[in-house]
Amino acid sequence: MSYGKLRLLELSGSPYAMGYAHGQAYRDDIRRYTLDRVELAGSADWTGHAMSRDDVLALSEACVAEHESYAPDLMEEVRGTADATGLSVAELVITNGFTDFIDVVYAEGKERVLTPQVADDCTAFIVPDSRTSDGHGFYGQTWDMHDDSTEFVVLLHGKPANQPDFLAFSITGCVGMIGMNDAGIAIGINNLLGGDGQVGVTWPFVVRKALQQTDINAALACITEAKLAGAHNYLLFDKTGRGYNVEAMSTHCEVTTLNGEALVHTNHCLVPATIQRSRPRAASSQAASEARLTEAQAYLSDGAVAADDLMELTRIAPVCVRSRPPLHIESCGAAIMRPATGDFWAVWGPPADSEYEHYQL
Repeated sequence: MSYGKLRLLELSGSPYAMGYAHGQAYRDDIRRYTLDRVELAGSADWTGHAMSRDDVLALSEACVAEHESYAPDLMEEVRGTADATGLSVAELVITNGFTDFIDVVYAEGKERVLTPQVADDCTAFIVPDSRTSDGHGFYGQTWDMHDDSTEFVVLLHGKPANQPDFLAFSITGCVGMIGMNDAGIAIGINNLLGGDGQVGVTWPFVVRKALQQTDINAALACITEAKLAGAHNYLLFDKTGRGYNVEAMSTHCEVTTLNGEALVHTNHCLVPATIQRSRPRAASSQAASEARLTEAQAYLSDGAVAADDLMELTRIAPVCVRSRPPLHIESCGAAIMRPATGDFWAVWGPPADSEYEHYQL
């Protein structure tokens, strides 16, 4: 299914003003998506044990304090969205960081169990300068989630006061998921299944805080020095060609530095220290993640790469994920960024079904 032209939301001014404008623009979408995410956060299929709505929101309230300490300006943005939509800040924290919040709820259970629902099919890659046709490297990825999330995709163009401008692939109500700023820093993610979740900071706030930085090592510190709520893999790449991959569990980060070869990551941990902190994964989910990793690594193993090549990578199977029962996960969209030139390409819906659109920072 083709979703057509990607929605673009321009935001500027103070954090509260940006959040309020976001909430006004997509009030109904944000309310629908948030009510659904809060309900799912208490589902045993997602978290390993059932939890009441009141208990889910109490756990999120505990996370709010960690977010306030980590990124008070971003929480002002969320507060603006809350006021515009009539939702609580705690509800919106769940909307923003749902897959991290699942790890927090999971950790409240007494046993390590297999959760039948997972939403972790993203394929991400950094292509170093030396491997491109024009000497300027790329960061790119698909963003895969339950297919009922696709309709909520939006591209944010932020012009915050006294901070770098940014473009962020996101969903309505979320501060940003995959992005690049005009200082030449790009960041993206893969979800991981964490078994060591804790009351802490969820991943979209880490992404946005990294996009407030003008130096990649400062952006890296936004990940490695945070008290993380759940497990995500983060990828950073900048306009000078420097890059990092970070397998970030709640209680441990494993950093890999980009070298002369393309760096690819999917949704399973690759090093012992993070594997031992993961929660059990269904065999089919593990196999799918390994297949996408193998396919993307093979695709990027030889020759000079251009933007069109990376768009094609996101369109081929198994990288472009199609919705199928029982999980109904699909590639809800994708983004490709070239920090050295400020070029940003994005697509709404499965990349095989739609054309990328070009944006410039």
